[in-house]
Amino acid sequence: MTEAGTEVKPHLLLVEDEASLRDGLSRVLGGRFRVTAVGDGPSAVRALERELFDLVLLDINLPGLTGVEVLRLGRGTQTDAQFVMMTGFGTVQTAVEAIKLGAFDYLNKPVAIPELLIKLERALEQRELGRELALLRGRAGGGGARDRIIGRSPAMVRMFTLMERVAATRANVLITGETGTGKELVARGIHELSDRARRPFVPINCSALPETLLESELFGHVKGAFTGAAGARRGLFEEAAGGTVFLDEVGTLAPATQARLLRVLQERTIQRLGDSRPVPVDFRLVAAGNLDLQAEMEAGRFRDDLFYRLNVFPLEVPPLRARREDIPLLAQAFRERFMAQNGTDAPRFSPEALERLAEHDWPGNVRELENLVERALILHAGMPVLPLDAVRGPGPAQDLLRRAGDEVWPLDRLEREYVHSILDRNGGRMGDTAQALGIDPRTLTRKIQRWRDEEVE
Repeated sequence: MTEAGTEVKPHLLLVEDEASLRDGLSRVLGGRFRVTAVGDGPSAVRALERELFDLVLLDINLPGLTGVEVLRLGRGTQTDAQFVMMTGFGTVQTAVEAIKLGAFDYLNKPVAIPELLIKLERALEQRELGRELALLRGRAGGGGARDRIIGRSPAMVRMFTLMERVAATRANVLITGETGTGKELVARGIHELSDRARRPFVPINCSALPETLLESELFGHVKGAFTGAAGARRGLFEEAAGGTVFLDEVGTLAPATQARLLRVLQERTIQRLGDSRPVPVDFRLVAAGNLDLQAEMEAGRFRDDLFYRLNVFPLEVPPLRARREDIPLLAQAFRERFMAQNGTDAPRFSPEALERLAEHDWPGNVRELENLVERALILHAGMPVLPLDAVRGPGPAQDLLRRAGDEVWPLDRLEREYVHSILDRNGGRMGDTAQALGIDPRTLTRKIQRWRDEEVE
């Protein structure tokens, strides 16, 4: 069900050359499916290149191209669709060959409607099973997102309570917080606590792609919509299919994309690039950003109508400095995780080391702490206890200068330590770090590679 309360029907392509049978099946199936009907093989191939379908009900004997030829061509562009073949007398062996080519099932003519409906429902169930298996593979190796959000501080207890309350609703959620606080993990937690948990969680970082590619990712495109669009493709709003779409860094959306997103939220339909036909979609939206969207709206860079659509339920993730009592818990959890991933033991944290970690402000938040713990465990593998120097939090530039002066660092070491501190603060993102340092990303990559090579030597 969509949030407006109307069902998004599965899209079915019916390919049958006999007009009366085609019309009759269209009427029968129209109550359960959104039906597109064509009467020959070439028309079917064009439809498969132009549209995206959940099911294809395909006659084997067709003018222009046979059903098997349509199947062979269609499987390349409709990797997510299930094909059900219809076969007349004398073509059962051909239908069996079609099964070997990837068809889900076949049925004999004259078509028995109850049998047809059962097979189509089973084909849909098989499609959903494939999606669920992909979702489970994505979760393999760890617990749910909610279990990975660690904290006992009052700020985190309050956030957990709010997550549970909003998860049971269909309200849009706007997650705010500083870089590295774990906004995507919170979004996943909301999804997993909701009634959409068995459906896909589809994340996208709005700042990671240029506007044209982002629109194609979100809304999909038809064949020929732009150079390189060799076939039709579903956008992420369609891929969510009853699940949750997570838009990170939503404040970076271009004005044109903001307008399109607003229209999607209002109408619950999308238009693929290069196509004017509306496609119904069913998803729950969770957005996040570390920009002050209220300020961006007041400055005219973010649409106020879109802001109010997104900000139905605001949820702020507290920075790490606002919940210092959680820092030892997080550090221990990261140690255990890296031990499990590497299959080895790791140095323990002394009480003094945990106390020192809790003293830092961690401008890069949880991500910065995680990076420091992993780096310290790698550098001091084999030691029973981590030395205090290994858990010295990357502080501000003044702290680096003080340490460099006290220990008389070479200039190259000061540069290396400063670059790594900014890289940790940005969660390892090379583009953001290069921008903060005012250098070309390729220059940054060369520097880091040189330092790594020197460490190996």
